Amino acid sequence: MNRLLAISRVDQIVQSLDADGFVSVADLAGRLGVSRETIRRDLKALATQGRASIVHGGAARRPMDEPSLATRAAANAAGKAAIGREAATLVRDGMVVLIDSGSTTFALGAALAAFNDLTVITNSLPIALLLCRSPGMKVIVLGGEVSASDEAAFGVETITALAHFRVDLVFLGVSGISPEGELTDYSRLAAEQRHAMMMVGKKTYVLADHTKFELSTPVLIAPVPQIAGLIVDQSPPESLSQALADRHWQVIVARS
Repeated sequence: MNRLLAISRVDQIVQSLDADGFVSVADLAGRLGVSRETIRRDLKALATQGRASIVHGGAARRPMDEPSLATRAAANAAGKAAIGREAATLVRDGMVVLIDSGSTTFALGAALAAFNDLTVITNSLPIALLLCRSPGMKVIVLGGEVSASDEAAFGVETITALAHFRVDLVFLGVSGISPEGELTDYSRLAAEQRHAMMMVGKKTYVLADHTKFELSTPVLIAPVPQIAGLIVDQSPPESLSQALADRHWQVIVARS
């Protein structure tokens, strides 16, 4: 019986990893009704099997096992849609906007479809395809090697192309926000590309739903002075809110 319960528990952990890309020890322990030590043992076993990577506060899906963009978009779809609508209120016709790839940033793309005079630069193929059909929308796609899981371009070519553009607003996706308020990613390449994206904009807003709170994926994204704030679907925990305030980053909670 205990073995069956353990198998069921691990299956639920794997499902959470597939949906969100990372899991928190504290969240899993509360949700599954077991001790944190039990969850840590489960995560260690998954890491030994090559099915997860241990990170601060929990575990992350291994990059090669990352699910499709459609799978990620289905997780907390309502929260991401609210973030997208809130982010769109910062945009004005005539602007040049850089939009990162990801399921939350795709929600922003959907919210921008009604604009009449906008230039959108993106590495995301789904965002480009969505917006190129809108009258009055100029869409520029950054080149590079296309990631199957993100359906987006990454690489030296992508980073090099960024230097050619003047950008009013950058909307960035992240894989995690550590308890110390650090922005994190799965790979060094993705982290460096997102840093380069932030550097070309006058202002950057990070779009992150609550599943990213207090989670640290392996690689830090170096911050820049252009970070104006974060747009989220729920208020962060008090300690994380303080860490973000210490960095002078505004937290905008999207209206549902």
